[in-house]
Amino acid sequence: MTTNHTTLSILPPAMLGILGGGQLGRMFTIAAKTLGYRVTVLDPDPNAPAAEFADTHLCAPFDDATALTQLAKCAAVTTEFENVSADAMRQLALTTRVSPSGDCVAIAQDREQEKAWIRKAGLPTAPYRVIRCLADINDDCTALLPGILKTATLGYDGKGQAQINSLPELTEAFTKMGSVRCVLEQKLDLHTEISVVVCRLNSDNIACFPCAENQHECGILAYSTVPARLPENLQQQAQQLACRLADTLDYVGVLAVEMFVVGKDENLVINEIAPRPHNSGHYTLDACSTDQFQQQVRLMCGLPPADTHLLSPCCMANILGDLWYENNEPNWQILLQPTNVYLHLYGKKTARAGRKMGHYTVLSDNAGSAYTSAKELHRKLAEKPEKPI
Repeated sequence: MTTNHTTLSILPPAMLGILGGGQLGRMFTIAAKTLGYRVTVLDPDPNAPAAEFADTHLCAPFDDATALTQLAKCAAVTTEFENVSADAMRQLALTTRVSPSGDCVAIAQDREQEKAWIRKAGLPTAPYRVIRCLADINDDCTALLPGILKTATLGYDGKGQAQINSLPELTEAFTKMGSVRCVLEQKLDLHTEISVVVCRLNSDNIACFPCAENQHECGILAYSTVPARLPENLQQQAQQLACRLADTLDYVGVLAVEMFVVGKDENLVINEIAPRPHNSGHYTLDACSTDQFQQQVRLMCGLPPADTHLLSPCCMANILGDLWYENNEPNWQILLQPTNVYLHLYGKKTARAGRKMGHYTVLSDNAGSAYTSAKELHRKLAEKPEKPI
């Protein structure tokens, strides 16, 4: 691994750079500005949510040489998404501090590499097989059926995936995906899904946020409940596995590790990683002593991770564009009236189905009641407004 080990602290009012200006970049920018740093955002969208708060918005493609040269003048650079050019991050690392490293980002971009590194760390994955061409689809694949075919690159929020029950279905799905390199994973007896957000500067400075129990709808995260409603020893084991993987990668920054809890024995299986703050970690903004975006700022600046203590059980719920009935804003009074609910809107100009427009977090005495309240609030938000008589 190629990692920038420079650990001299970068202090305010230094200029920090970020590749990507979506909601994660927006929340990073707010955290950095709150801590006294300045921020440069590189994003081709003139209405990028992060641009509203950044000192400088480089409105250019992510591979634009001039923009990258300007970004390289920042004291440190990070990213808000994994599909940024890993080579661009490696190039930036020649002149400024970059975290996570381009090598780590490249691993997270590729399911084949990702699974190889998970296994290199001695951690379990679902049984899988790489499908590079039609000739790879043979009787050896039957042991993995029923399974899920996933494109090796560029898949997110359930995109680039297909449920597979037979070899003919596998052939058809592979062809529909353009015959690009894919990974066929065996479908597991899934009990639940969890994620751990790791904050790592080096092997001596590493911390985890509490495990989030995640529920997806149509491939998109819907709810994250914390603490996960699982045995304490299992949650501790999940944190240990996540830290082991971060150490194996020699990772610097915030890393989300998604896991399956499998079968009656509740065995942990690593699903995938995200080299950045994660949707399932948004609860930290309201329920922890520090949040994942403050940690991202600290770690890229060579500062040790701050305390990750959970202050209150909670449930985070995503707000998707589906709730904009006939392009009208949802009734935010539903979320703003309760005193234990915290609303975060991302400043996106256009709502569309499946697009993440914001989220809210419900604090409660226990995780179960927080989840129940979050679901009820979503039900109310989704109710179609009555038309005037």
